Amino acid sequence: MARSKKSLRRYPSLGAGGATVLDLGRAALAPRRPVVAGSYVTLAYTYTAGHPVDDTGYVMVAFRHVSDFGTPQFDRPGEANYCSVRTTGRCQIVPRWDPKGHTRPWSSALLLQVRRGFLGAGEKVIVTFGDTSGGSPGWRVQTFRQRAWTFRTLVDPIATYAFKLLPDSPVLTVTAGQPVRAVCLAPSQIAAGEAFDVLLKIEDRWGNPVGQPSRRRHRPFATPGIQTVTARDRRTGLEATSPPIEVRAAGDRRLRRWWADFHGQSEETIGSNTIDDYFTFARDWAALDIAAHQGNDFQVTDAFWRTVNRTARRFYRPGRFVTFPGYEWSGNTPLGGDRNVYFAREGGPIHRSCRDLLHGHESAWPDAATAADLFTRLRAADAPEAYVFAHVGGRYADLAMHDGAVEGAVEVHSAWGTFDWLVDDALRRGYRVGICANSDGHKGRPGASYPGAGQFGSYGGLTCVLAPVLDRRRIWTAMKARHFYATTGHRPLVDLRIGAADGREAIMGDVLDAAGSAVTLELDVTGTAAIERVDVRNGMDLVDVLRPYGTESLGRRVKVTWSGAEVRGRGRMTTWDGCLRLAGTRLEALQPVNLWNPDQPLEPVGDRHVRWRSATTGGAAGMILTLAAADAGRLEVRTAQGTARCALRSLGLQGRTWQFGGLARQVSVVRLPDEPSGARFRTRLALPLRTKGDNAIYVRILQEDGHVTWTSPVYVTR
Repeated sequence: MARSKKSLRRYPSLGAGGATVLDLGRAALAPRRPVVAGSYVTLAYTYTAGHPVDDTGYVMVAFRHVSDFGTPQFDRPGEANYCSVRTTGRCQIVPRWDPKGHTRPWSSALLLQVRRGFLGAGEKVIVTFGDTSGGSPGWRVQTFRQRAWTFRTLVDPIATYAFKLLPDSPVLTVTAGQPVRAVCLAPSQIAAGEAFDVLLKIEDRWGNPVGQPSRRRHRPFATPGIQTVTARDRRTGLEATSPPIEVRAAGDRRLRRWWADFHGQSEETIGSNTIDDYFTFARDWAALDIAAHQGNDFQVTDAFWRTVNRTARRFYRPGRFVTFPGYEWSGNTPLGGDRNVYFAREGGPIHRSCRDLLHGHESAWPDAATAADLFTRLRAADAPEAYVFAHVGGRYADLAMHDGAVEGAVEVHSAWGTFDWLVDDALRRGYRVGICANSDGHKGRPGASYPGAGQFGSYGGLTCVLAPVLDRRRIWTAMKARHFYATTGHRPLVDLRIGAADGREAIMGDVLDAAGSAVTLELDVTGTAAIERVDVRNGMDLVDVLRPYGTESLGRRVKVTWSGAEVRGRGRMTTWDGCLRLAGTRLEALQPVNLWNPDQPLEPVGDRHVRWRSATTGGAAGMILTLAAADAGRLEVRTAQGTARCALRSLGLQGRTWQFGGLARQVSVVRLPDEPSGARFRTRLALPLRTKGDNAIYVRILQEDGHVTWTSPVYVTR
């Protein structure tokens, strides 16, 4: 059949200097109404050609790397995320999904190749994302809210693999789903007789806020002690209890606890939503006291670096909300790996690891090719003082490069996972560092960074800074003194003190010169759930394991967890899909531990069998079983990594652990008391000291619900 005269018209036009300007066509989505985060939908994406797309040319639909929608598939029409492709042209369209198909942050790409013909002007390619005609439930939308979820469209009309961006790409809005839980937040300490604000927000199943948060003025507590607040949402009926609140006597001058997420990104680099949205969420939705922004340096233009500084300054309010300008130095691991750089105030330089994604590769500041070079430049700069965290993200920090004058902390936990080995790396080398945790969130929710359904394996962490006043100078001083502790995102109250024989005391982060052969450790913890164990450590050595219960208290509850990672770098995710079988006893109740993906719940089959899908990136996940009897029968855990079997009566206070190689890949089974032991734990004990070098004394606190806290070490010398 002959083509119409319209399709034979001249496609290009001439631009300035006689250069050919191509009509790249247009793209559209239907329907265009907002979609619900994590829901299954059907969307018709249509590309209409302008200039013809030649045989072996492409249309590309690229998505941000952080988007965690269901991976499109093209050959199983009865399964989730099935997508069909057709064309009105005389050609074949061959689809290919490539998670690294384009330049970051638009890494994830659907490539639609034209074969056996060409796509003429006005002819279309139609992709039905979530085609349900064969029984598929549809295409699962990304799990987090976003005002502009973009189907970035590029075309390679000349078949040279030189993709050209359309002037306009289709955009959808992703909204929160139905409310499923409430979250209540309050200050970690108040004075007796002082009224205070309580924040209540409602979240959907993926952690997106539903509606606006509310702040309510709460009546004062009259006397010192530990309190909580329970708040109820009138519209939904959902209620929640706050983390613990320490009520102090009027005039108490002890350091106060301020909650921080120092680390996350927005859409100007690889994250989502804007930098203004980022700081607004931290302050108004997560009730944080401190926040900072960390864009990958090779994506931070000089113009955006100025924006980072201006925005940090605009959001800073002494006594209300403290911000610091900063960036993530993102060198390859052999060159030092990821480092988070912060400045005490605006006006600092940005020394990048490279300029790979800077247009024109231009900058007013010289690069720092290695972490060692970065430290040298930061110390020498005639600029605001700098402070550095060692980080594990896609890359991990190589602590062979370190400068104690600027690098004061290691980040033990983030949405990427849990990294006790990074703490070990620092202490093994004799460094004096604090231990922090942050989210490195990419979904625009600092301080409440749920991992979603993608490559992030953990809920994002928080750092609690101990300082007398909430302003930049006092928070900065506290950071330099290592007066902070790390959590996996919960907000416990922790007080660690080390006392010398002569009566002198030190808090976490301090250096204490002790003349005797031992010191006294005092620990006071109020968690957000029952305390399971406290590990007391001196550097690399586990000195003691403390529990709030003994062997005589062990009951019918059994905790099964799997943990660890494949490697330190990007391929760290370990699959633990598996099942548990009981013999000689039966299951009466089941509680998940750190299973953050609501699409992958525990699946009980009868009263003796549980199935699951799960993955870890260093931390732990699992379940707590309540059994009809825990002193008889057997338990078997089969996973993708291996199998663990035991007689339940063999589980004493220590439990049992099976190792499966990799980076601390293991399955652990422990017995717990019939009733949770409580969230308060206090102890005082004598600790012997080594004769040489630092004694880096710190504690790691594990709650039954899987949350973990790490104090920064007290460095005791003799």
